[in-house]
Amino acid sequence: MVCTKAIAAEPTLDVARMPRIATIDPRFQSYNIEMVEVTGGRFWKPYAAADARTYPKAERFAARAPIDLHDGRLRSLAAALAPAYLRVSGTWANSTFFADSDAPPSAPPAGFKGVLTQRRWRDVIDFSHAVDAPIVTSFAISAGTRDSEGRWTSEQARQLLSFTRSAGGQIAAAEFMNEPDLPAIGGAPDRYDAKAYGRDFAAFRAFMKDTASDVTILGPGTIGTTADAQARFAVSAAGIDAVSYHHYGALSARCSGNRTAKQALSDEWLARTGRTFAFYKTLRDRLAPGKPIWLTETAETACGGNRWAATFIDTFRYLDQLGRLAKAGVQVVMHNTLAASDYGLLDERTHLPRPNYWAALLWRRLMGTRVLDAGISRQPGFHVYAHCTRDMSDAITLLVINNDRQTQRKLTLAAAAQRYTLASPKPADGTVQLNGSSLALGASDQILALKGDPAAAGAIVFAPATITFLTIASAGNSNCP
Repeated sequence: MVCTKAIAAEPTLDVARMPRIATIDPRFQSYNIEMVEVTGGRFWKPYAAADARTYPKAERFAARAPIDLHDGRLRSLAAALAPAYLRVSGTWANSTFFADSDAPPSAPPAGFKGVLTQRRWRDVIDFSHAVDAPIVTSFAISAGTRDSEGRWTSEQARQLLSFTRSAGGQIAAAEFMNEPDLPAIGGAPDRYDAKAYGRDFAAFRAFMKDTASDVTILGPGTIGTTADAQARFAVSAAGIDAVSYHHYGALSARCSGNRTAKQALSDEWLARTGRTFAFYKTLRDRLAPGKPIWLTETAETACGGNRWAATFIDTFRYLDQLGRLAKAGVQVVMHNTLAASDYGLLDERTHLPRPNYWAALLWRRLMGTRVLDAGISRQPGFHVYAHCTRDMSDAITLLVINNDRQTQRKLTLAAAAQRYTLASPKPADGTVQLNGSSLALGASDQILALKGDPAAAGAIVFAPATITFLTIASAGNSNCP
């Protein structure tokens, strides 16, 4: 039973006068499938597969076969999030050999740690077409790609691009490498500093402009907010088409993180994505003014996520991050992952939806590309975002997040709305309800209609620890024709 405090102050919204403050990419809400999922290999071991509560280094990873990108449920659920981008990258991509032949090697060649076959990449291309998600990727940069002087060479990238074209695929955007500010982890040469990265990035850019000029060059794809990240931004900024960065608010328990589920709804935790964005926006404004910004990898925590990444507890972070970054003008946000480890939108074994998937589906169906200012300053425990409604003229959808675990909140609307409230009686058990009914796939994996309940004009109450979408038809806002 929830102990509810007194209802807080009651803001009033004027939906007709909300100004337009940003426009986001139609594929704003996107996702990752890690390269190691495609090739098969060792990736973050789900907690449910571990035998103990502690996770020493030997327990962090589990071997897995390549993901079945022809699985009907996986395709159906991914297609429901279209249009999106599919990013196939990650730390393992830095040292993956592309076998451009019908007879791939049985083991990675010297200087590589994994092998991507034509068959597996063709599966990615087929999946991309089936779910309306053009590919975003990065390229191998490990010792096997380098000449006798340690300089990056483009042959592996050339082969992958050529095969992709021949197989009818589309690479929409590419980073040179994954997370260059973590070179030791990412398979780069010893003492791979910003100067070496800048030299290689320049070679990469020249190669891409000559070979695949239609591909958007993203960079630097760094994960930190340190001097190392700043230095790598500085040496690549002139050559990028869009800024890319990664954000994880912390490490998961696998990597000795100390976050607790109790902290997961705190304003301090939700604000961390904004602080990372501010770091990269400042660099963008100084070094690459006017370039769009993409967040190409993010999730609850790094190293596969914590236990509650698969539950409704993390849905507050997931949707608040989308609302916050859309309001800031970030063009694309790519969740890690679609279906791997604990932070996947889908369970990696069954491909059944987790709470964040249902949240993603509601965002996809309701939140359009025109971002408005709701006119309510962010309050502790209560966040309100507004967009023109997707595929519905003269309508506005509000995203109202009450991340306070005890206090009810109110808003007053002058017009009636359709209400979609996400909640969970047991937030940590992996279930979620929409307007009081549990969400699950129907027969034959059918995605059932996500229906709103009517909400009359006037005061609307938001229970503690709930997330609500409100769609107001005939809003009369000229920004939403």
